[in-house]
Amino acid sequence: MEGRADKGLFITTGYFTREAEKEATRDGARPIELVDGEHLAEKLRELRLGLKIEAIERVTVDEEWFKTISENE
Repeated sequence: MEGRADKGLFITTGYFTREAEKEATRDGARPIELVDGEHLAEKLRELRLGLKIEAIERVTVDEEWFKTISENE
């Protein structure tokens, strides 16, 4: 990375290899911040950018409760 930049930034929707992470923090080189898909999604959610967040109710049967009914009969 040449020029007047103090820091670099790479963003991907995927992931970075271990080698890329090592290179981004190599001694003597300007720092490079790596933002992978998971971190990108977290930031978009945190900032509420381009996402719709919905709460979904999940209903499951409590089988133990029903067993107590049959035991009492």
